Amino acid sequence: MNFRSILLLLLLTVSTLSTAQITSEDILFTVDDTPVYASEFIRVYNKNLDLVKDESQKDVDAYLQLFINYKLKLAEAKTLKLDEKGSYKRELKSYRNQLAQNYLTDNTVTEELIEEAYQRTKQLVKARHILVRIDDTTPDKDTLAAYMKIIKLRSRLIDEGFDNVKKDVHDGKTIFVEDLGYFSAFKMVYSFENAAYNTQVGDVSQPFRTRFGYHVIQVLDKRPSLGAVHVSHIMVAKNKTGDTISDPEIRINEIYKKLNQGERFESLAKQFSDDKSSAEKGGELAPFSKGQLASPEFEDAAFNLALVGEVSEPFKTDFGWHIIKLLDKKPVPPLEDIKAELEEKVKQDSRSKIINDTRIQDLKTRYNIPDTQPALPYFVKILNNNYFNNTWELPKKFTADKLFLTIGEQTYTYQDFGDYLLKRQGLYSDQLSFNKIIDHNYNLFLDERLKAYQDANLENENKEFANIVSEYRDGLLLFELMENEIWNAGTKDTLAIQDYYKANKDKYFWNTRIDAVIAASAERKYIKKAAKLLKKGVPIEDIKTKLNVNDKIHVIFTTGIFEQHHQGLPNNFEFKTGMSEIYKFNDGYIVAKVNQVLPKTLKSYEEAKGNVISDFQADKEERWMQGLHAKYTVSVNETVLTKVRNQINNQ
Repeated sequence: MNFRSILLLLLLTVSTLSTAQITSEDILFTVDDTPVYASEFIRVYNKNLDLVKDESQKDVDAYLQLFINYKLKLAEAKTLKLDEKGSYKRELKSYRNQLAQNYLTDNTVTEELIEEAYQRTKQLVKARHILVRIDDTTPDKDTLAAYMKIIKLRSRLIDEGFDNVKKDVHDGKTIFVEDLGYFSAFKMVYSFENAAYNTQVGDVSQPFRTRFGYHVIQVLDKRPSLGAVHVSHIMVAKNKTGDTISDPEIRINEIYKKLNQGERFESLAKQFSDDKSSAEKGGELAPFSKGQLASPEFEDAAFNLALVGEVSEPFKTDFGWHIIKLLDKKPVPPLEDIKAELEEKVKQDSRSKIINDTRIQDLKTRYNIPDTQPALPYFVKILNNNYFNNTWELPKKFTADKLFLTIGEQTYTYQDFGDYLLKRQGLYSDQLSFNKIIDHNYNLFLDERLKAYQDANLENENKEFANIVSEYRDGLLLFELMENEIWNAGTKDTLAIQDYYKANKDKYFWNTRIDAVIAASAERKYIKKAAKLLKKGVPIEDIKTKLNVNDKIHVIFTTGIFEQHHQGLPNNFEFKTGMSEIYKFNDGYIVAKVNQVLPKTLKSYEEAKGNVISDFQADKEERWMQGLHAKYTVSVNETVLTKVRNQINNQ
């Protein structure tokens, strides 16, 4: 093949690939006259691909049928005008506003503040300070006087000492001289925290300003903070059912005695802990820090353990009785584990001003807002002292229609800013100049309008945000529809559900179970003794009295109805009446006296009700979907579908 032929072939290949690409105008299918675009289908398919466990749903054609059903349900919801319900609109608005917060600020600044806060959570600072109290309404001359006073007090603190200065000047009103003890990130306003962490131990900071006034800080000590603790636990829940041992305190103390006898904590947790989520892992919990759990008693007991491997005495919480084993102590959790918590705190404390200031500056740049507002001198001239007592009015010859501000495609007139001034009169001290009042109001006015414009246009400016809101809008609408048409049937169509049960009884059975007494011990010899006594019909309490002697628990009994794979039974346990063989299980031994084998039996309606309702709803949904396919006309564009298949298969 010559060079010319190869070049022609390459050009043809590129041309073919180009024509096969999906465009924003390609309609994959229509529901009646409503188009569904191929680009939406591909985006949703790719987004959900990793979440799909059924391999058949990864097939483009199979997924298309699911997507068509989805769009049919949305069409039905709109036909029923569910999108016009007040509750639907309110919930959508609430979600949209909450989601928007993640897209309205510069995450770079937030990330830097989170990293800084994380580093500070690893260290405690011990400090004391002097504060000369002023606020934003303090006149300029008094602000200067306060600054000069804090400079003098700083010198006195260094020369005379904290106690002498406190005794002389602290009045708890205008001057505060206080010992603050230890604190870490988020315990003080951000500017104060900065000064504390940036001052060396033994030094006194330079004067700095917060919203409370002028401060100086003397740093006395810095030390590592407490972090996370990693424990395992055994829990005996309150109101334990299915067991003849009804007193959880007695049971936890029996387990505690077995621990003191040398039995492994993990094995006992697997056998007897009522916390199912941790029992199979030997009672191990994820690491946690102070204030993270719902039980302060549990946290205190965990942090009071000093040595790895140390075990607590039994103690009680609102959830039941516990024994804790210390696995590890960690100084501070990794950043990724507490990042969400730190981000929430960053956005709520005085750090938020830095985030806000950065956002406003970015918006000024984006929407070409000049640094100066030439109209402000006009508003300074029309202010008078009536503004301080809430009786000020706009002048009669006020130039209301003159252009004041432009943000994107939104314009504001002198009237808009004048009205804003009218609403805010009476909020300022007569000690402030008119220039300061107008500047402050303009900055607030501009901030509010910039944020409102960005928020209102977020769907146009951010495609990702627009897609997420659209998906939630449809998902919420679908939930409303399914609740009305299908899910509420579980509570309303009682007779229909009972009829469904009668017609499908062969689907609802109890599997084979046993009514039994299970004995568990770490030593085979005690299980052998327990088996002999159980076989003779000796009561459980008498067996416990005979075997659990000298304040030692050798055998623990559990009674009740057990299915296969119960935590107290090995997987190979044979379901038959009488005494079982002795099984080695969970680092110990068990034997069971099976009083009765309960065969596979039909469940009553009440016993099967949950499964019946679920199956009834699935059956009703299937018949309902058949009706929707008959009600709406779906037309698939096969040419576009081929392009979709090719694009997805070549990804």
